[in-house]
Amino acid sequence: MIKSAGWIIVLCGLGHTVGALVETAPRHAGSWFAWALWEAPNNDPVAMSHPAAAFWYTLYSFGLPLLLVGVIVLWLDRRGLTPPPFIAWSVAAWAVVGTVLSGLSPLLLLLIAAVLLLAGARRTALRK
Repeated sequence: MIKSAGWIIVLCGLGHTVGALVETAPRHAGSWFAWALWEAPNNDPVAMSHPAAAFWYTLYSFGLPLLLVGVIVLWLDRRGLTPPPFIAWSVAAWAVVGTVLSGLSPLLLLLIAAVLLLAGARRTALRK
């Protein structure tokens, strides 16, 4: 259960990051390396340029932290350790808030991962 949850989380994080990069990098990567992220459009420091929005959508989105959480879950499982339940609840909250704010998406798979993590933690607790 825990291993499956870890892989679901890894795939969601990887899918979001790679998909976002494929979608935006061809158009905006050149401006990222030209320091365009430091330029405020129309001298408005609150406004976000298209290259900056694409950067936040790809490399600074939740994709890479989610990938890291998934890898940590797999690492813990490989060592016979059960991830603490707060990881499952955090992933579930992340998925619910994201769905409420942005609509249905494949990231609802994170709810499955959260349930698997909670079930795995419960199974481990019952064995002790």
